[in-house]
Amino acid sequence: MTDKITIDVWSDIACPWCYIGKRNLENGLAATAMDADAPQVEVTFHSYELAPDTPVDFDGDEIDFLAGHKGMPRERVQEMLDHVTGVAANSGLEYRFDKLRHTNTVKAHELLHFAKEQGRQLEVAERLMSAYFTEGRHVGRVDDLVDLAAEAGLDAAAARDALESGRYLPAVRADQAQAQAYGIQGVPFFVIDGKYGVSGAQPADAFAQIARRMWAERSVAG
Repeated sequence: MTDKITIDVWSDIACPWCYIGKRNLENGLAATAMDADAPQVEVTFHSYELAPDTPVDFDGDEIDFLAGHKGMPRERVQEMLDHVTGVAANSGLEYRFDKLRHTNTVKAHELLHFAKEQGRQLEVAERLMSAYFTEGRHVGRVDDLVDLAAEAGLDAAAARDALESGRYLPAVRADQAQAQAYGIQGVPFFVIDGKYGVSGAQPADAFAQIARRMWAERSVAG
């Protein structure tokens, strides 16, 4: 049996293009599902913090954060948010930057590593990104993350223990070190079979083509 194609995704919960890239990847892979020889793919998410110095409870909205973080005029930031909201809508996502609660994402990344160990990383990644970008939920505090973990099918008590113990922080730092070793400077970033890098939220069709090409190559080699 031919091994699955591996797609390792470096992303941040607070990255709007990462959620778009996630959805486009899913839609692209779904488009290949009806192929006579449908590609078999295994997706794993890895940690990347865009702004690790962000406080857990940021006092202000997304425009306040980006204007301060990037030093851009508020009007320009609003134009950027309007643009990404439109792109997200084309991918089936309803971004609500007016409700978004900016926060530090390191604990969310720890939760993703715990979820991976439990076999539910994809479900938790979706729950976190949806909560952050479309629902105005807080994804930086332990109590809120435990609630979201339970909603995604994880045991609440086990999730709380994982977050309060900090035992998955080394795994987060290992992901970040690997990103640095790969030379990743922005996310989302997709590593295909540990050999090919794809940067940015590519269209769904592009991901479908990549999967089909890699699967064809794998089938010939196998």
